[in-house]
Amino acid sequence: MTSIFSADGRNVACTLIEAGPCVVTQVKNVEIDGYNAVQLGFGERKEKNTPKPLIGHFKKAGTTPKQKVVEFRDFKGQVELGNTVSAGELFEEGDFVAAVGTSKGKGFQGVVKRHGFAGVGGQTHGQHNRGRHPGSIGACSWPSRVFKGMKMAGRMGGDRVTIANLRVMKVYAAQNLILVSGSIPGPKNSFVILEK
Repeated sequence: MTSIFSADGRNVACTLIEAGPCVVTQVKNVEIDGYNAVQLGFGERKEKNTPKPLIGHFKKAGTTPKQKVVEFRDFKGQVELGNTVSAGELFEEGDFVAAVGTSKGKGFQGVVKRHGFAGVGGQTHGQHNRGRHPGSIGACSWPSRVFKGMKMAGRMGGDRVTIANLRVMKVYAAQNLILVSGSIPGPKNSFVILEK
């Protein structure tokens, strides 16, 4: 993340995203596929690490294997197989976008960090080793079980997250870079999908 000063002098926290060049690897239409969509490929991938069906898919588009392939339904603009789509063509300053990505994984966490529990309480009244424990999780002889969906300890993070209404602050068309206000999900160098 970085920050820039807006026109009215406010310091705005921003994230720099590399948004291209993306190659059109497939164009779907209603007659053949039942819906309109465009498949875009991003990033370079070694051919020896690519499955053979995907190698054929990319060769049909006349491009090298790509790291990430994403499909966009009802894509705006005319595109043809093998064309390159750049950030400058799709985004303008002032646009609002949504960033979709996978959040950082936090591993196995307890209920205090995962769900915001307060813990069992202080160290008095016989409590000496249960400060961050969940407390009671069910009733006694009826229903004799723990209900589904009970907030308990477990794996945290690593979820698909969408952050909406991020304003495009600047577009560097020559470098295919976009500067958006706010933070986006995931660690550095991870893939995100930008939706208008």
